Amino acid sequence: MVRTGRGPEARTRQGSPPSLLLTLLGDYWWGQEDPLPSAALVDLLADFGVSDVAARAALSRMVKRGLLTSTRAGRNTFYAMTPRAQTVMQRGAERIVAFGIDDDDWDGRWSIVAFSVPEANRAAREALRTRLRWLGFAPLYDALWISPHPRHERALAELAELGVTTTTAFVSSDAPGGSLAPQSAWDVEELAEQYRGFIAEWEPTHAALGQGAIAPADALLKRTQLMDAWRAFPGIDPDLPRRLLPADWPRAQARELFLETYEQLGAPASVRVRQVIASYAPELSDRVVQFSLVSDPPGPRPAWSVVPAPSG
Repeated sequence: MVRTGRGPEARTRQGSPPSLLLTLLGDYWWGQEDPLPSAALVDLLADFGVSDVAARAALSRMVKRGLLTSTRAGRNTFYAMTPRAQTVMQRGAERIVAFGIDDDDWDGRWSIVAFSVPEANRAAREALRTRLRWLGFAPLYDALWISPHPRHERALAELAELGVTTTTAFVSSDAPGGSLAPQSAWDVEELAEQYRGFIAEWEPTHAALGQGAIAPADALLKRTQLMDAWRAFPGIDPDLPRRLLPADWPRAQARELFLETYEQLGAPASVRVRQVIASYAPELSDRVVQFSLVSDPPGPRPAWSVVPAPSG
């Protein structure tokens, strides 16, 4: 089978191939039980500059991690998402939807987590830092992390999953640190600059969508890049209560831009996904969905109800 065109503009690779696969499956194959041909998945990753060898290695790694299952039919291999993959994506979607909603109903209390991990166990230390930041924690001190949200129990669960059992967690209106203000755990000025940079980078795409000037292949690339860019913010922004932030805080503008652009890119991006899948399994092309973050509840919408199926 001849592969669909990838374009001479060479897609810029975003994230690791396994991360890209999970994003693409979550955005366009959410909830589907039918397996997809490996060749179609490899072709989709090629749009992002991932080589065939790297793409197939990523598929194998995701099977080993319990995120995909594989089956064979003759010489062809097919992959489907596992329930674990669906759970991972569901949690990620819920976190992204909830993130950045301005809420002044803060009770003034802080979740505090203290832990002890041997310095030699660098892998565990790095993993727990990543997970705690995703939950909105930051280090007031090296092994004492703080969050303005009641997530200490979730933090303990994450630490236990990593095998970190020497832990303490509590909620307090008086955060430890003496004269050190709790919000000093975050560089708010630097964070504001990152939001402004995000706005400057993505406003042209939003404007181009209003003019219908984005082709399906570019829409797929940009939608995935946009999600990757926005998904980084929950890991660096603790979603501080409004009263602790400057008056000109730019997160709300950035969030609105993200949601509008992501939704509008969905229809043309799904066309590209359907084109690729139709090249290998035409009977599956109408199963492609476009995940929506603004539907209630957030979830997949049928792509065919928005854009007619491509002819081949």
